[in-house]
Amino acid sequence: MSAIQLYNETGNLEGVILHPPGPEVENMTPKNAERALYSDILNLAVARREYNQLECLLQQLAPTFRVMDLLKDILRSSEIREKIVKKACYQEGQPRLIDRLLGLNESMLAKQLVQGVPIERNTLTAYLSNEHYSLRPLHNFFFTRDASVALSDRVLISRMANRVRDREALIMQAIFDYHPQFRVQTIQPDEGISNRDNISFEGGDLLVAAENITLVGLGTRTTSRGIDFLIKMAAGRKKKHHLLIQELPPSPESFIHLDMTFTLLDNDSCMVYEPLILKSNKYQTIQIDLDNGKVVSIRNVENLVSALKDLGMDLKPSYCGGQKDTVTQEREQWHSGANFLAIGPGKIIGYNRNVHTLENLNQSGYEVIPAKDVLNGITDLNKIEKYVLTVDGAELSRGGGGVRCMTMPFKRTR
Repeated sequence: MSAIQLYNETGNLEGVILHPPGPEVENMTPKNAERALYSDILNLAVARREYNQLECLLQQLAPTFRVMDLLKDILRSSEIREKIVKKACYQEGQPRLIDRLLGLNESMLAKQLVQGVPIERNTLTAYLSNEHYSLRPLHNFFFTRDASVALSDRVLISRMANRVRDREALIMQAIFDYHPQFRVQTIQPDEGISNRDNISFEGGDLLVAAENITLVGLGTRTTSRGIDFLIKMAAGRKKKHHLLIQELPPSPESFIHLDMTFTLLDNDSCMVYEPLILKSNKYQTIQIDLDNGKVVSIRNVENLVSALKDLGMDLKPSYCGGQKDTVTQEREQWHSGANFLAIGPGKIIGYNRNVHTLENLNQSGYEVIPAKDVLNGITDLNKIEKYVLTVDGAELSRGGGGVRCMTMPFKRTR
């Protein structure tokens, strides 16, 4: 049986990959924050404390794996470490670093691949450089959702929209290609594609609604050509398949991925950012139907919820920010109020700061439970049918993502 089994968004979680934020988050200044895809600088001590709460919670609920542990495991092989180091250095125009990095042990090498390789000021050019790193820190890596996506029994390696994140995808591919825990088939676009700017897709834009239904966001991180690659990949399976494409606003940055506006909560419920997903607006929803390896239909549909209903998934929406006013909806969407991770049908995790979203979920039958009550043994989840576990996220949310963004599930019950 494959280590990768992901045919839906809400089956019981049986394996998830995490990456707690580390020094790479702190290796950032106001000058390079924008280049690192941040609008602000995170307080690492606070972000770590909040993330630790999430990780401890998930450890009680599912098998968890850390990126750094998996990376160190595969770097013990001299053949694999040479492949990774050479690819990373050539990819980022730093071939002179190869010998230096190959001389490190697996622990130090893993740290430098993630936390950055400090520049050696042993030449005049290096001395005069405004850069602090030869290989830049992976500031965004704690959002493990983006660089790779489990789809059925395979793993799709993302083509990141921004080159500053390419090494994240490289590391995740190496883990899935070489770690004995996985060793599965990975898929990625042809590396020979000349203009990578035309084709990109990231994990936050992909939701596996059902074995034959995939939801995809079309926006600043996932392009139409990136979706064309996904269509080609789905067609290769020679089965009936449906892709529902939701166009996303180019700004503000909170619309970075589809899962910031829509997530699945249960077999019969979903979370929506109502102004985009359900109300009339200028952003298209497109359905693409495939049969026997061919596209048989491309057409506009009313919205994701109605299209899913027509495909046999009748979902009751809950509302990000509630339904009182658009100001509240906008505020909570900005802080990842639509971004939930399901650990089982009707069992979800999200930020505690989005109080109107949580109130709406409670009205829909979800018991709201602080994560600390579970961690302290106050609440027994086995006695509760539907719940939302709330984690601290005042600092983490400032990084531009929620709990779904920070987790990369690779196995769920069907």
